[in-house]
Amino acid sequence: MSGKTVKISGPLIVAENMATARMYDVVQVSDMGLIGEIIELRGDLASIQVYEETSGLGPGDEVKSTGEPLSVELAPGLITGIFDGIQRPLTTLYFQYGSRISRGVSVNKLDREKKWKFTPRVQEGEKVSEGDILGVVQETEIVEHRILVPNGLKGTVTDIKEGEFTIEETVAVICNEDGDHPVAMLRKWPVRRGRPYREKLTPDVPLVTGQRVIDTLFPIAKGGVAAVPGPFGSGKTVVQHQLAKWADADIIVYVGCGERGNEMTDVLNEFPELKDPKTGEPLMKRTVLIANTSDMPVAAREASIYTGITIAEYFRDMGYNVAIMADSTSRWAEALREMSGRLEEMPGDEGYPAYLSSRLAEFYERAGFVKILGKGERTGSVTAIGAVSPPGGDLSEPVSQATLRIVKVFWGLSASLAYKRHFPAIDWLISYSLYADKMKKWYNANVGEEFLGYRQFVMTILQEEAALDEIVRLVGIDALSSSDRLIMETAKMVREDFLHQNAFHETDTYTSLQKQRGMLGLIYEFYALAKEAVEKFVALDDVLACPFKEKIGRAKYIPEEKISEFGEISAEMNAEIKSLEKGEDGNVQGI
Repeated sequence: MSGKTVKISGPLIVAENMATARMYDVVQVSDMGLIGEIIELRGDLASIQVYEETSGLGPGDEVKSTGEPLSVELAPGLITGIFDGIQRPLTTLYFQYGSRISRGVSVNKLDREKKWKFTPRVQEGEKVSEGDILGVVQETEIVEHRILVPNGLKGTVTDIKEGEFTIEETVAVICNEDGDHPVAMLRKWPVRRGRPYREKLTPDVPLVTGQRVIDTLFPIAKGGVAAVPGPFGSGKTVVQHQLAKWADADIIVYVGCGERGNEMTDVLNEFPELKDPKTGEPLMKRTVLIANTSDMPVAAREASIYTGITIAEYFRDMGYNVAIMADSTSRWAEALREMSGRLEEMPGDEGYPAYLSSRLAEFYERAGFVKILGKGERTGSVTAIGAVSPPGGDLSEPVSQATLRIVKVFWGLSASLAYKRHFPAIDWLISYSLYADKMKKWYNANVGEEFLGYRQFVMTILQEEAALDEIVRLVGIDALSSSDRLIMETAKMVREDFLHQNAFHETDTYTSLQKQRGMLGLIYEFYALAKEAVEKFVALDDVLACPFKEKIGRAKYIPEEKISEFGEISAEMNAEIKSLEKGEDGNVQGI
């Protein structure tokens, strides 16, 4: 079926004679074969968002419908891949067409020539159903790619092969009442439809990121959703890069949606060099990159988010824990606003479409911790972390507010902290996590029962500091009592020695939960001992002048394998404070 263009408005094209077309069908526009997607139907008129530059098109150009929705290809070859918003392989395009993508180019999304070694996991005569593992391909040193029985198919395996095959070659045959069904490694899935699972579970296991302010104060669960809002320059992208590098997810899907090209270049340059802490292999070997930079056509931003989440769900269905980083959903929302304006829809707040909230919810609700299809009680998860870029840092704007109604973790970035060179610049007074209580059992079993007690101590100290800060600004710190000054000094240690983390320092860039517990234990012990000493009339200045205080400040630079040194610092702290309590003459002060 084909129609003719009657209107062209930037990336929006209106075509006539499209009465038999369906919503979200993919079309090819003009002789150049530009890729587009139908987003509105009125009679025989179809409104199409085109994912490529439309300059040079005119009324009367032919529009051909493929009859299929926008889909991604799922098979070995995804890991280490770099794709644009509609899953065109950028590396392949670069070698064929140069650094600029030519319009209307048509290349396979995944390599059809490369052969992969397929190892069966089932035998002939075995009964299988959707989601069962037919066999595996060792895609990289880190990732075992599991080839599953296609969705909606069940029956008996009548043929299973072993050896090297391309993704289009048949590796198994499944027979049921409808006949024989050849199965290849390649699958296709519409990006706007979530992949099925058996049951959604409550997320109760943390996604450990190695970032202290996140893991201790505002943790996220595997299968959880988080937002990272903040003004320009506050470090949203750096936070997401750190999470992509160090989070204990099996697979990372990084979507650069409308961001600066140099930031994606940093990712491409860094990830092959960085080592995965668990395997020692380059991080790129468990990463999929979707790059849709700010100079690419705006309509493709809308597709890039769905492309990323569909790939994440595919690996979830294999039983992996996947983290998807969307940087940023504000740029995606801007693409929605532009297309909505060109469609002449009634605008909502600040010109965004009325369906902004529902579209955001559709994306974030595809995250989750689930029981996956197939034999056994296997689970998988998709953790979604979206950056939000509110203009001028105004969190009352529509995208931030719509996101906050959906997510359960809010890492609010502060421009004032960033200007003070405090990174990550997550503001502990406005941020929150609704997963912490649900993960209490896991923390008690795996980190220690005292860890959550330390967390509560830190939160209390920081809040008390905020209250005292107003007084200090009015009358100065000297007007405070010794106990209040101790609170201010302890809060300063928490901020500078614990929450401040150097992403570019070899040791400080990642901190295990055990080390975080040890660091917090030192600060908690300092506060308890110093408070007791002050109550015995020891001068607070004398306590603060002790040499051990500097060692607590440098504890973050102690390597993971040497955290036993924390015990030595604790012993030294106890000895020095006890000596202050006794005084120079050996008598306890205050007696």
